[in-house]
Amino acid sequence: MKKVQQGFTLIELMIVIAIIGILAAIAIPAYQDYIIRSRVSEALAAADALKTLVTENADNGISDLSTGFSSTSVKATQNIASVNVSTAGVVTIATQAKAGAVTINLAPFDGAATSSTPGTALVAGTVPQNQIVWVCYTTVGPLKYVPANCRQTAATNLL
Repeated sequence: MKKVQQGFTLIELMIVIAIIGILAAIAIPAYQDYIIRSRVSEALAAADALKTLVTENADNGISDLSTGFSSTSVKATQNIASVNVSTAGVVTIATQAKAGAVTINLAPFDGAATSSTPGTALVAGTVPQNQIVWVCYTTVGPLKYVPANCRQTAATNLL
């Protein structure tokens, strides 16, 4: 009578463990980058209210597009270090180290867009003639943590 093999040999088990180790070595860093990108996206979502504020100020022809913004209106969180709005309407978001330590700017443009430009920069005190287009760019931090539409390093590349 022949004896039927039961179970796995030691070498087969070692191969399976090696494959699992290789997959984990690739997956863990990718997962960590994904978590940081989601934290940066949370910071961008927090800026939506400020984009509305700037848009309303521009539509009303107010000369200081940051009118109504208070540094206490947006609190620092575990992901957001600071948020600021310039008088020209540029919303700046800095994230904590836990969220990649990136600084993202959202610049408003009077959206008379062409194929190569988003329009012209808003002029404070002048009501825009077109829909406002927001351009996202990064000034500090690794680009791999920011959304794809923010992976340029300056808005001047668009003008």
